[in-house]
Amino acid sequence: MEIASGHTFHAISTRAGVVAGDFEGCDAVVNLTGEPVAQRWSIAARARIRSSRVEGTRSIVEALRRNPPAVLVSASAIGYYGSRGDEVLTESSEPADDFLGRLAVEWEREALRAEEFGVRVVTLRIGVVLGEGGALAKMLPIFRLGLGGRIGDGQQWMSWVHLDDLARLIEFALESPVRGAINATAPNPVTNAEFTRELGRALHRPAVFPVPKVALRMLYGEMAEIVWACQRVIPQAALSSGFRFQFPELPTALNRILT
Repeated sequence: MEIASGHTFHAISTRAGVVAGDFEGCDAVVNLTGEPVAQRWSIAARARIRSSRVEGTRSIVEALRRNPPAVLVSASAIGYYGSRGDEVLTESSEPADDFLGRLAVEWEREALRAEEFGVRVVTLRIGVVLGEGGALAKMLPIFRLGLGGRIGDGQQWMSWVHLDDLARLIEFALESPVRGAINATAPNPVTNAEFTRELGRALHRPAVFPVPKVALRMLYGEMAEIVWACQRVIPQAALSSGFRFQFPELPTALNRILT
């Protein structure tokens, strides 16, 4: 594949296996592999989630030793920070000591090993991605029926990003001399109550039916905690490096997606 400048990059699924020859001639590698987190966290599911990220990234980095690209952009997640209330979280904030926090630390550590042989590494801590699929697609049927609503009291912060901005941020990471962690979230996080209100407004539907946390706990088990996690994440590194978001505000992002 090619990006605007004409440099090539390579995206690969580790499920098919990774060998050094897969990256021959590549200027950059984008690693977006990972078992979905949105499932019940059984012992087996936890193992798959960890293996797909930590061991999958390790196999990619090892394959890069033979033909190192100039840059590796590797996915991570804002689960790195855990649930932190109203605290403003930037790339310098400490990781959480929970399943997702420890997982993200390991995940990023494996990607950063590519620096040992001269690769510039960027780890994107991705928030809730809003696009035609993903989290928003799961919400839309309920909200279109007028049955949507906030989760609990709705005061938990949601750090989101429009899919187009995420794609632009990946390209920015490939083309700019940035390195290390970058929060891939819009600069204006919202509370769950605000998100609910704006989504209902964009769909011209009421959104007044709150979802009790106990119902989510019964449905998803421990994983439900990430649904009501409070993460007020700011993309300080991206903004300081000159990146400009096309969709910094939620209403504009939702209208773009839904129309």
